[in-house]
Amino acid sequence: MLGDLNKGQMIALLESQVIGRLACHSEGETYVVPINYVYRNNAIYAHSGPGKKINMLRSNGEVCFQVDQIKDTFSWKSVVLWGTFEELVGEERQQAMQGIIHRIMPLTYRPSQEVSHGIDSEAHQQIIVYKINIKEGTGRFEEHGEM
Repeated sequence: MLGDLNKGQMIALLESQVIGRLACHSEGETYVVPINYVYRNNAIYAHSGPGKKINMLRSNGEVCFQVDQIKDTFSWKSVVLWGTFEELVGEERQQAMQGIIHRIMPLTYRPSQEVSHGIDSEAHQQIIVYKINIKEGTGRFEEHGEM
């Protein structure tokens, strides 16, 4: 059976996953990349080093974000969101970065060997922390039998 996810199911999926795909578009080019993220308060929080993705996001802040949970070909859930990029600074940046670290670090195989999510203190200063303010979204699922 195919169907739509309701808002609560969409939020549950967003909160349960840590990797999604961010799509941005600038100057006639579309770019889709996987990112680590945290969902909180109707926003996607993430971080990145300087580069193509950040340059494109700064040029055009309108983005699309997708996350899924796939059991098999006929048992999956997917959420697609549209929103706007916002670079974070100050206290909001620090809180977002802490949230990302606390959500993702327990999932690593070597947490004691990773320095702040694999980021040394010098590189940490160059990290861009941002959020995607969600404007709209949709969710779909397929399931057959018991899930």
